[in-house]
Amino acid sequence: MTGHIKILNDPVELVPLLMTFNNCQYKKIYELLNKNWMTEEELAAQAGGGECVTECLGILKKGNLIEEQWRMPAPGRKPMKEYRTTYSKFRANFQCTMNDIGDLLNIAISNDEMLRSLTDAIQQDITDGTSSIGDLARKHGVSPIFVKGLGKRIPHLDVKGQGMVLLDRSS
Repeated sequence: MTGHIKILNDPVELVPLLMTFNNCQYKKIYELLNKNWMTEEELAAQAGGGECVTECLGILKKGNLIEEQWRMPAPGRKPMKEYRTTYSKFRANFQCTMNDIGDLLNIAISNDEMLRSLTDAIQQDITDGTSSIGDLARKHGVSPIFVKGLGKRIPHLDVKGQGMVLLDRSS
């Protein structure tokens, strides 16, 4: 286990943490990675299900909660990435409105269909060329924090500065 402290200066950074610890399988994966370096295949064998592991690793990467390195293979085999948690402690250093924290909690733990349709609309806007968080928030009648929170939740979206970007789905 590492001795690093995860310091959150932006409340949006809570979304990947809350998503990880609100799902029993993701929590188990995090706990396994907290003990050892493990490959995706080893995690799938111990935590059950490769798709769940892939999704969890994506969330953990987006939240900068894990580190990765290449494992030296046996002769004649291909190298594989292995992962480990980066932080063993947590500290929050931010202030936000109750509405903003409520939005972020809702985004992190909700399965609401309205959230899904809003996400689809925002993804379409980004594909069409509107990437400004402020513009997206105004267009959809939500706060910029809400849009940033969606960017942290959705696997193929991310926040870059004051804009949203679509991530390459092949990685």
